Amino acid sequence: MKTAVLFTPQFEEAKRIAGTLRQSGYEAYLAGGCVRDLILGRAPADYDVATSATPDVVLSAFDRTFAVGAHFGVVLVAPREESARFVTEVATFRSDGAYSDGRHPDAVQYTARAQEDVRRRDFTINGLLLDPLDDISDPRRAVIDYVGGLADLDAGVVRAIGRPELRFQEDHLRMLRAVRFAARFGFELEPATLAAIGALAPRIQTVSRERVRDELTKMLTEGHARRAFELLDSTGLLAHVLPEIERLKGVEQPPEFHPEGDVWIHTLMVIGQLDAGCSETLAWGALLHDVGKPATFRSAPDRIRFDGHVEVGMAIAADICRRMRFSNDEARQILALIEHHMRFMNAPQMRASTLKRFFRLAGFEEHLALHRMDCMAAHRHLEIYDYVRERWQSTPEEEFRPPRLVTGRELIAAGYKPGAQFREMLQAAEDAQLEGTIATKDQALELIRTRFPLN
Repeated sequence: MKTAVLFTPQFEEAKRIAGTLRQSGYEAYLAGGCVRDLILGRAPADYDVATSATPDVVLSAFDRTFAVGAHFGVVLVAPREESARFVTEVATFRSDGAYSDGRHPDAVQYTARAQEDVRRRDFTINGLLLDPLDDISDPRRAVIDYVGGLADLDAGVVRAIGRPELRFQEDHLRMLRAVRFAARFGFELEPATLAAIGALAPRIQTVSRERVRDELTKMLTEGHARRAFELLDSTGLLAHVLPEIERLKGVEQPPEFHPEGDVWIHTLMVIGQLDAGCSETLAWGALLHDVGKPATFRSAPDRIRFDGHVEVGMAIAADICRRMRFSNDEARQILALIEHHMRFMNAPQMRASTLKRFFRLAGFEEHLALHRMDCMAAHRHLEIYDYVRERWQSTPEEEFRPPRLVTGRELIAAGYKPGAQFREMLQAAEDAQLEGTIATKDQALELIRTRFPLN
């Protein structure tokens, strides 16, 4: 499989680092995901270098270095040009001791052998080395493969290096990474690797929630979210990382509105529409928008109902956001997407002022995108989506965010005493302004005097 090498500044910098170390008598190769991506014809996000040089050698060989992970043999090397906004991770060949905490090795021993370094890595497709100083017009010719990674790339297989149980015991997060890689590349999990994940799935609960959140976010935003969550379910991981989502399975929906099936199938169809690179909040809002349905399921005489599922869903999602350590701003937007996703059905009947306030929601484009995905995963009717989108796009922002015609200070000047009624007065004036029935301060004050006479 041939691919054009992308001679980006990052690649050229990694090549420079490898060349400098090579001139000093050390081995140095591109390693890990960048090699995998080059073989697959993808543009690597970054380039990592693996070398026989120890961290102290790397630190002294380059002018701009950061010893952020030197105790694990990792040094960050910055380009000579201070304007460059990236660094290259340079890791010393090593063999790891036991991983008693399920994440970090208790001890690191440096080695001069690249083969030994590769064998402590996670998956064969990530265990490839490449000589950047070689002719890499066809990257395969410059690859050093000690673990059968090329064959697994050709076969479309994610396989743990060595004993899968040992690899996952070293770092439990690798189970989620296996799922993510399989989903991202459309690969299958090798049977022994799959069996090990199934056996060790409960241990994922020992991983920090931030690390779990980051892996799940990548699954949701890489363009293959449905496949990822199907794999999370089939491996048994879903029950341990997001039991609230597993509970969606088997929850029936009214077929006249949801011919696609139960809430689980609907949610898979929604997240299956997430584009690669979509916002994290939209992704999580899509995943959680119906999380309140299992708790509110009711088989009424007329049809299946989920009374209050929005409010219950917000409470469940708030707990998930706390558990996953989302920032306040992220949690606020995720909860807003859940809170407002059912309001679209009433949009054609909304007063102009109500609709314009709807448009004011932070990140309204995400609300609109979620509504479209929700419809396409159900009845597939987009009339309301088209109506709202057209009104939103054709309404200048100054029309739904106009400057206030009156303020509380002006109400006081007009003779009103400050109090709780001020909010009602100001909203009445703003409603009329948004409806287009008033346009000046005098008109606003006259309206308030009429509706709220002075005693």
